[in-house]
Amino acid sequence: MTWTDPATWYANLPAFHAAAGALITDPAGRLLLVKPTYRDHWAFPGGYVEEDEYPHHACAREVHEELGLTVAVGDLLVVDWAPPAGQRPRALIHFTFDCGTLASLADIDLPGQELEDVAFFSPEEVERRLPANVAPRADAAARARVRQIPVYLAGGAATSP
Repeated sequence: MTWTDPATWYANLPAFHAAAGALITDPAGRLLLVKPTYRDHWAFPGGYVEEDEYPHHACAREVHEELGLTVAVGDLLVVDWAPPAGQRPRALIHFTFDCGTLASLADIDLPGQELEDVAFFSPEEVERRLPANVAPRADAAARARVRQIPVYLAGGAATSP
């Protein structure tokens, strides 16, 4: 067996991106989505994890930046491993956290350059508004919240590791 220098070994490992999103619902159970100005589709509030940042901190930071809200980031609900796609040359690991219930949209302050709209949607509407590879996260997150058991997805598909 040949010993590999740790610096070389680590440099040759595959790299991936990480992102974190927030599951926020209203009292009726509808899910909060945001409409970015730079995409054709809606999304969970959230975004990419920065260097040296924990995913749950990224979730709180992104919700604050996008909506002007300070949320308590709760349980991890979904981990979704997404292969490279489109212009994203690396795999993405997406963490969805439970960020509670919001009674109304009154306290939301949208940054005009980044988001053009925010709304609550029924599960059926969420599935139509999210990209096909992201939509399964919504149902998985809702189920995980009720069951209090995180769900692992591989490319948006439920799997048993």
